[in-house]
Amino acid sequence: MEWFTAPDYWLSRLVFQRALAVVYLVAFLTAALQFRALMGERGLTPVPRFVERVPFKRAPSLFQLRYSDRLFAVVAWAGCAVSAALVAGLDSLLPLWGAMLLWLVPWLLYLSIVNVGQTWYSFGWESLLLETGFVAVFLGNDEVAPPVVVLFLLRWLLFRVEFGAGLIKMRGDECWRKLTCLDHHHETQPMPGPLSWYFHYLPRPLHRVEVAANHVTQLVVPFLLFTPQPLATAAAALMIATQLWLVLSGNFSWLNWITIVLALPAVRFPADPPSVAAAPLWYEVVVLAAAALLVFLSHRPVRNMISRGQVMNRSFDSLHLVNTYGAFGSVSRVRYEVVIEGTADEVAREDGDWREYEFKGKPGDPRRRPRQFAPYHLRLDWLMWFAALSPSYAGSWFGTLVERLLENDRATLRLLRRSPFPPDAPPRFVRARLFRYRYTTWRELRETGAWWERTYVREYLPPTRLAGVPEKP
Repeated sequence: MEWFTAPDYWLSRLVFQRALAVVYLVAFLTAALQFRALMGERGLTPVPRFVERVPFKRAPSLFQLRYSDRLFAVVAWAGCAVSAALVAGLDSLLPLWGAMLLWLVPWLLYLSIVNVGQTWYSFGWESLLLETGFVAVFLGNDEVAPPVVVLFLLRWLLFRVEFGAGLIKMRGDECWRKLTCLDHHHETQPMPGPLSWYFHYLPRPLHRVEVAANHVTQLVVPFLLFTPQPLATAAAALMIATQLWLVLSGNFSWLNWITIVLALPAVRFPADPPSVAAAPLWYEVVVLAAAALLVFLSHRPVRNMISRGQVMNRSFDSLHLVNTYGAFGSVSRVRYEVVIEGTADEVAREDGDWREYEFKGKPGDPRRRPRQFAPYHLRLDWLMWFAALSPSYAGSWFGTLVERLLENDRATLRLLRRSPFPPDAPPRFVRARLFRYRYTTWRELRETGAWWERTYVREYLPPTRLAGVPEKP
């Protein structure tokens, strides 16, 4: 069937596959380096406890069959190895069926991680990586030209990502309709980047232009993905440019990068396609069957998008095959941060020697400039942002975090930038306090060298010690 393939997109497929493999690699590396403290056997929300109460049907995963920290490490590092092999182009050296199976491996491994990841893996870009990764299984390799229907599915996914995000903004916070959200967003976003302070102080008329351009990119441009070339390429290029602007202004894990990756198959790169054989019949059948399934399942996110009660970042099936996306339906006007402190004093006094724990990415020391971490995902730092919004977001893990700090737990301390206590001398008490943070002005930055100004709001957690450790009078 001549209509089945699009030879002109062979380079688009190649660039997309290598870029997607890089995102996979980052995701598995993040899992390998952080899982033990977050959800290992002695983690903040242990996987064994989760699988005891959640059946396989609701959360299919290899770890439903058996869990150990060693097995998780094997899965995560195996995912890194397979992803690196895909970056290097191993799939192009295999027969078509072998390449498809190779692309299926990271999807299965990452699905196993996400489905037991609990709150640490509740972000929309987890499902987005899985949905993109599943579609990528059917793109083929150098033996066949890219299938038209799979290229369409990738554009359809990109459309839902962008259009859904645009709708949730227009239906959500009124500042999006008034074009004023960027007056606050760069200061209150989950994890500011090194340039976020400067973006915050761009002229307000420019902020209005940014918001208006965002609405056009998310609510109008996505429809151009389904138009003939070169309009589709122009639409994808505009989306890529918008995402790169977001990369510069904040730390959003790999959300922006996976969106850029999704736009690549819509770009027709100027290159002569190689001569390849016609697609085998079995491949055509498999691809069309998978496409029919995904199109059928798409009615759920479509119904969500047209609903007045539209929700963000929800999976409609336990395999994360088709999902709904969106971000920042509402924008905070004020930034709060939870500051955790410990003391070695025998008695927990307000004016005691309290020392602050420093996180890698979230704001802490006002004089410390935010760093760039994305596409790497600092999961604890992100959840600390939610904890500052409401203690209910941290109810399942914050108490255990404090306990691990009181123990000087090595795995937990690796998630932090710095502990104020030596390994052999843990704190006697740990407390948490809530502060309001705001960016300093240009004048304040010059005079004090501080990027933030913070004001004490209230106690978040009173001084706490390990059970069985008496407080001396």
